[in-house]
Amino acid sequence: MDLKGKVAIVTGGGTGLGAEACRILAGKSCRVIVNYAHSAAEAEAVAKEIGGRAVKADVADDAQCRALAKAALDAHGRVDFLIQSAGTTKFVATENLDGITAEDFQRIYAVNVIGAFQMIRAVAPAMKRQGKGSVVNVSSVAGLRGGGSSIAYACSKGALNTMTMAMARALAPEIRVNALAPGFFESRWLQNGLGPERYAMVKQAIADTTPSGKTASARDVAEMAVWLATEAEFVNGHILPGDGGHGLNVAGLMRPRN
Repeated sequence: MDLKGKVAIVTGGGTGLGAEACRILAGKSCRVIVNYAHSAAEAEAVAKEIGGRAVKADVADDAQCRALAKAALDAHGRVDFLIQSAGTTKFVATENLDGITAEDFQRIYAVNVIGAFQMIRAVAPAMKRQGKGSVVNVSSVAGLRGGGSSIAYACSKGALNTMTMAMARALAPEIRVNALAPGFFESRWLQNGLGPERYAMVKQAIADTTPSGKTASARDVAEMAVWLATEAEFVNGHILPGDGGHGLNVAGLMRPRN
């Protein structure tokens, strides 16, 4: 699909799946605002590579969300797509209840839930004026199954899923709002959080118990997010799992591959 004349904001666009989403969109002739909060050098490199613009904004801060939307509108006069890949967590084993504090919950929710809400609110008026727009919230299967890097993270993604459905109702018919809920996918972020040895072990275990027989790359996940944002015209308020079918093994019915 040619997206010439369209404009996208990708939060967390400097690294990982956000960066891949930026590249895919630009490859379809879309103009892209590459948002970052901390990874300035990487975001600038992605923006230079794709001919886009890097804009710093912490989505946990409402004023910065509004400034990010304004930057896109000032530069291009419109916002057609918002892909929200900005997120944070704290890696704590689920059974370690003392490893998570109220402050951890508040910080994770500030980015993963409140930040996503604030960004949608910031771009919604422009999308409404245009008569059309699309939002994809990058969630996680953790929000569907209660697993993941920590209880706080799983709860935040569950809340993001609920907000996705609520926003789809609130902003229809002009704006579609969906969520992509990937499972394990290859990323520096996850490798740093788990440590190289555990990361390799988890990656192999997931591949061995997934019908596809492999784990996803950041590019694989980004392609799903871009499709949901730009092409899935009759999909709205949906939480799309993107785990290669690993959820089919939730009851442990699938034998590990040899």
